[in-house]
Amino acid sequence: QVQLVESGGGLVQAGGSLRLSCAASGRTFSNYAMAWFRQAPGKEREFVAGINWSGGSAYYAEYVKGRFTVSRANAKNTVYLQMNSLRPEDTAVYYCAVRAGASVVEPTRWDYWGQGTQVTVSS
Repeated sequence: QVQLVESGGGLVQAGGSLRLSCAASGRTFSNYAMAWFRQAPGKEREFVAGINWSGGSAYYAEYVKGRFTVSRANAKNTVYLQMNSLRPEDTAVYYCAVRAGASVVEPTRWDYWGQGTQVTVSS
């Protein structure tokens, strides 16, 4: 079965950086988009960044644009999220997701999810 395993979360001071990784396994992911979402306590899960299979198209939420960079290594079935200039409002559990086709922002349209990794940004 499909498994997504995130890593790289932790505690960081405001202005710092973290790099998240998500390794996918269990099937061939050709033509699958990969993405990162996040969910803070009491809030809905929200789109952060997504990248299509070719890696040529990446999409970002406005609140992370210019600070976060999504990339992928198809040979490793892995997606990354480089997070710079972190802010306390970035504190959340970060999830990676995979879906057939192109990246979209609605969480309900993604096929597979990881278990999440906590990111905490202190002020």
